[in-house]
Amino acid sequence: MAPTHHQVAVIGSGPAGHTAAIYLARANLNPILFEGMMANGFAPGGQLTTTTDVENFPGFPKGVMGGELMDMMRAQSENCGTTIETETITKLDTQSRPFKIWREGSEEVTDTADAVIIATGASAKRMNLPGEDVYWQNGISACAVCDGAVPIFRNKPLVVIGGGDSAAEEAIYLTKYGSKVHVLVRRDQLRASKVMAERLLKHPKVTVHFNTSPTEALGENGLLSHVSTFNNVTKEAGKIEANGLFYAIGHEPATSLVKGQVDLDVDGYIKTVPGSSVTNVEGLFAAGDVQDKRYRQAITSAGSGCMAALDAERYLSEREEVTEQL
Repeated sequence: MAPTHHQVAVIGSGPAGHTAAIYLARANLNPILFEGMMANGFAPGGQLTTTTDVENFPGFPKGVMGGELMDMMRAQSENCGTTIETETITKLDTQSRPFKIWREGSEEVTDTADAVIIATGASAKRMNLPGEDVYWQNGISACAVCDGAVPIFRNKPLVVIGGGDSAAEEAIYLTKYGSKVHVLVRRDQLRASKVMAERLLKHPKVTVHFNTSPTEALGENGLLSHVSTFNNVTKEAGKIEANGLFYAIGHEPATSLVKGQVDLDVDGYIKTVPGSSVTNVEGLFAAGDVQDKRYRQAITSAGSGCMAALDAERYLSEREEVTEQL
């Protein structure tokens, strides 16, 4: 069977992917969106499907559940004319024109596209502590900015794991809400920049525990209540009262599809031309957390999805003009 051709394909189903699809559909480009089935460990809809209350996405004064928000984005994509396939893309050939795409389970090319938008996201690194699965989103989070203001964390003791700039920034951010913030650093010093490290160490609501690693998440009534610890030098076990445990140990961008085919930075994120979604491969665009290691918010992902759609639309238009001139 011959591959199905599309003007533009979107790979990924988070805020970036659906926003791109909405704009592309309204531009009459008939996009297809591959939302994946447990791609990168997430259900269709991406990381937001694993969150509960989302209070910082505009348009929802009372907040909205993460899964509900993604269901609405999906419905809007379809209403605008996007074809949505609940299949995972396992291979992408960025050197051929049109681009060649393989769906999961097929050894033959299943689809081709004149332009492709990669919006496969990134996933927070987890520690797989005992109790982590039990209290994930019930006290354990990987995004202080997303979840820090949730009522269960207000005026409560909190724990942040990590020693870099992200950990320092998140810990300081959490002091707005928590009664006390403990930072667990497995080494004897912070990896954060000198300025951030000094700011963290001087903060009256922060206590930094060096040479300390978490060993277990403990709780009661379905919510986190304590974090067990281990001092790597003294070999002493301890326990910290904590209603919130925040991981700040990095993210893994989902770039396996394009690794070796497109420029990535040292952390594995897709490189784009500053202020755009343009990659070093003509006709290939990147949006959302797969190219954003700084903000990683639903709203910024949606914005970059819009940028990718407009960039792709411009590319296809210019391509059509060149073809007509030949």
